[in-house]
Amino acid sequence: MGAPAFLAAWLVMMAAMMLPSALPLVVLYRRGASSVATAALAAGYVAVWGAVGVAAYGADRAIDGSYASGGVLALAGLYELTPAKARFLRVCRSPLNFLMTRWRSTAAGGFRLGAEHGLYCLGCCWALMAVLVVAATMGLAWAAVIALAVFAEKVLPAERFWRFTTAAALLALAAASLAA
Repeated sequence: MGAPAFLAAWLVMMAAMMLPSALPLVVLYRRGASSVATAALAAGYVAVWGAVGVAAYGADRAIDGSYASGGVLALAGLYELTPAKARFLRVCRSPLNFLMTRWRSTAAGGFRLGAEHGLYCLGCCWALMAVLVVAATMGLAWAAVIALAVFAEKVLPAERFWRFTTAAALLALAAASLAA
């Protein structure tokens, strides 16, 4: 797949996967900001993931997935257990706190808030997106499973349970991949 098609597919997948978990932020922001500023917030969030798509395209072209899949699965599983993941996830899970400490109601401010929140979400989810690109070769079934994991970790109660469940599944898949 060429770069334009890859990036289009990437943006559609990211919108489908990441915006549902960012919806609480968007809804809270909309209560105090204009629709233009709210659209700018969403655009800033999507812009971050669009930029990641450019890097993902490069990685997709450079990495032989057949050899790297097990390693990426293991790395993603281990990252789920790190303090960094927990720290980024705390920000993503607390949109009210995020907005209270960073509020900007202009369109430019909304874009900046969206981009900043997108960066926290990137910190939270980069390893899962690496799985999507390297191990899952952008497959829709994998995208759906990863979207559910992201949603569970970011929105559902007991985030620690969901992180550890995701880690266990990724590490089991890594072991199976590396053994094969």
